[in-house]
Amino acid sequence: QVDAVRVYVNSSSENLQYPVLFVVRQQKGVLSWQVPLIFRGLYQRTYNYQEVSRTLCPSEPTPETGPSDQIIFVDVSSMAPFNITYELLVTRLENFQLETNKAFNFTASPSQPQYFLYKFPEDVDSVIIKVVSDAVYPCSVVSVQDIVCPVYDLDHNVEFNGVYQSMTKQAAITVQRKDFPGEQFFVVFVIKPEDYACGGSVPSSIHGNVNRTWNLQRTKNLQVTIVPSIKKSVYVQAMFFSFLSFLSFYLGSVVVAFVHYIRVRRKASAGRLSPEDGSGIMTSSHPITTSTPEGSSYGAIDESSSSGGRQLSSPERGLPAGSDTDSSVEEESDFDTMPEIESDKNVIRTKVFLYLSDLSRKDRRIVSKKYKIYFWNIITIAVFYALPVIQLVITYQTVVNVTGNQDICYYNFLCAHPLGVLSAFNNILSNVGHMLLGFLFLLIVLRRDILHRRAMEMKDVYTLDYGIPKHFGLFYAMGIALMMEGVLSACYHVCPNYSNFQFDTSFMYMIAGLCMLKLYQTRHPDINASAYSAYASFAVVICLAVLGVVFGKNDMWFWVIFSMIHVLASLALSTQIYYMGRFKIGKCYLGIFRRAAMVLYTDCIQQCSRPMYMDRMVLLIVGNLVNWSFAIFGLVYRPRDFASYILGIFICNLLLYLAFYIIMKLRSSEKLLPIPLFCIVATAVVWAAALYFFFQTLSSWEETPAESREKNRPCILLGFFDDHDVWHFLSAAALFFSFLVLLTLDDDLDAVRRDKIPVF
Repeated sequence: QVDAVRVYVNSSSENLQYPVLFVVRQQKGVLSWQVPLIFRGLYQRTYNYQEVSRTLCPSEPTPETGPSDQIIFVDVSSMAPFNITYELLVTRLENFQLETNKAFNFTASPSQPQYFLYKFPEDVDSVIIKVVSDAVYPCSVVSVQDIVCPVYDLDHNVEFNGVYQSMTKQAAITVQRKDFPGEQFFVVFVIKPEDYACGGSVPSSIHGNVNRTWNLQRTKNLQVTIVPSIKKSVYVQAMFFSFLSFLSFYLGSVVVAFVHYIRVRRKASAGRLSPEDGSGIMTSSHPITTSTPEGSSYGAIDESSSSGGRQLSSPERGLPAGSDTDSSVEEESDFDTMPEIESDKNVIRTKVFLYLSDLSRKDRRIVSKKYKIYFWNIITIAVFYALPVIQLVITYQTVVNVTGNQDICYYNFLCAHPLGVLSAFNNILSNVGHMLLGFLFLLIVLRRDILHRRAMEMKDVYTLDYGIPKHFGLFYAMGIALMMEGVLSACYHVCPNYSNFQFDTSFMYMIAGLCMLKLYQTRHPDINASAYSAYASFAVVICLAVLGVVFGKNDMWFWVIFSMIHVLASLALSTQIYYMGRFKIGKCYLGIFRRAAMVLYTDCIQQCSRPMYMDRMVLLIVGNLVNWSFAIFGLVYRPRDFASYILGIFICNLLLYLAFYIIMKLRSSEKLLPIPLFCIVATAVVWAAALYFFFQTLSSWEETPAESREKNRPCILLGFFDDHDVWHFLSAAALFFSFLVLLTLDDDLDAVRRDKIPVF
């Protein structure tokens, strides 16, 4: 048992010119202070305390010398020309050493800090120091320091040594035995003279209350409990759980592929293969007529002529169908490969009733190469984006480890399990699902791509007129984006704070954008955005996100400009979508808005005519109302979490477009096959569960570190993962199912001619 002595002094003098000086000399150190004790705050404000109480650094008996008496000298002096009355009281502390799993209550103030000793039990390698208080203020600091004298237990020096964090109502520090060679440490509690560091009010000036005495006005009742942390076996169990949970998706995919293979073989042996095999891959090579269905040319040119034009211009006749990577194929450029002589694309694309054959007239190989650029570009972006991010978060973690300042990173400290140099390994491990499922999605797309190539090599050229055109470049890009979301989310959780939150959301923007592009590309393969313009748009969004983090907190001018950009971009994009990319006036894009105003005036005010494309008009009106609502909300409330605000805009637009697509698909008498139907249901269920855990806020960098710790909660899964980790697991699965929905949604159309597939 270690004995400790506490010295209490009190002086009635408030004269700052002639303080009373106390010097305590011990065997291994000297401790000194003055009364009145002065603390300095913001704007050099001073706070005076006439009552001071300090714990002297204890001397632990060694095995060589055994217990012995400790001699302490207390020197009291003052330069005052008059007598000063003081009180000196020396007491022995009865409860200086804290015990495991036993709560201890005490009181502290700025001039009367407290610290206690803790020794690791034999079978404990890691402990969590939990500190709670019923009162938010005064602001306090909890510090863990090695057994070294002097102990830094005042506001101006508590940050000089060890690990520390600020506190309002709750704090938690995980301590490992390996970090303390003596297998013991001090837990220090300091009350700050001001509360602004914990989110309290900020002093407005340096005037007033300079000589005021604060003796009993800033005391705080605290309770400390030290509990054992998890054992190494829990780390192993958590890693096995993380990997096996997602490897089960691989097993499920293999089972589905095997069942599909057996079904195709049975159909082949029965001699009743259909133009599609149930997975989006056409398998027949029977002759196909080129007759045009009745009514398919309603309000437009004759389909037979356009079909003949495609046959004359098709470079695929007589060439291997899988040779779309031939270097002789010219690169995508501003030159439109659709033959202008045979049929004018402006006439075709502005028909009242469009079919997929109208928007899939370009050379398949060139279009396929165009979409493969998405894949190669996102790999380049990922490398150049991820490398500096990794370097930055390593620097953050190093600063935390070297300085001991745990206010830098916003962890859930009640469930932050360190491993090596990482402070919260569980938050990083839980992102493995994004990487594993992203890679699995790439394998699924690759299988479809290979089967499609084989089918193309075996079939007549006329079978190209069946089903949705198969372009896999965007799917590959989506798989890479999902993997990179896991990598960058893990990087963010190395040290989560407001400065690097955009790392966690950047590829979420890309995922949402790529999903919308893929959904649009499905029935508009010839007029979808190029990879360069799409990624340039994502770059603009990320730039706006960074500007929002910097200026979006209080600057009204930023929100005005952003809202204007948001509304104008929505109108411009709506116009392009409504007119299928054929809405251009000269070289000036301002002509878009000028003509849009003219059309609105002519059709809606002068004549009040019915819109030419009613379905598209309904979608775009609802979409614009949603986006304008977001713009107004941002302008009025100015949310501090700007990155999540932009992400919400993307997600809402994606969900709106997906719902519109499915509704229009069902309206067109198309059906949902069992696999896409299962994926839709699984997506909805898993997303609902994931969002439940997402909104269980465990920390918030919008507040001070001390206020954020009030939201910390214990682990809920295996004693290792918290609510946010469960969100990582479920969101990875939800994104994977969402991708499968886009991949399989139109498998029912593989036996349908393109001139019978409507465009919406």
